[in-house]
Amino acid sequence: MQCRREKLYKSAEEAVKVLSERFKREEYKEAKRIGRWTTTLLFRAVERIAEAMGRDVEHYWNTAWTLHVEGFHEARLEISYVSRRLEDIEEFVRLAEK
Repeated sequence: MQCRREKLYKSAEEAVKVLSERFKREEYKEAKRIGRWTTTLLFRAVERIAEAMGRDVEHYWNTAWTLHVEGFHEARLEISYVSRRLEDIEEFVRLAEK
């Protein structure tokens, strides 16, 4: 199950990257310049994207981050918790695909 939690997070992370590129955010440019995305850049990008797309973006990201930290790294989440949050990640990915 840990692999699934991490895949959910990675999908959300990719959504942040796609939306950052689409909105031409400074965080995207900085990540390209240094060759990687840092946690700070991801969180900052989410804030900027949420300004343009609404607060749901922050909610989706916070869900993904919780799955990443508490589900994958700490292995504290039960399958029922993860399953109930799947919809948030799916919606976030759909936003990036539009």
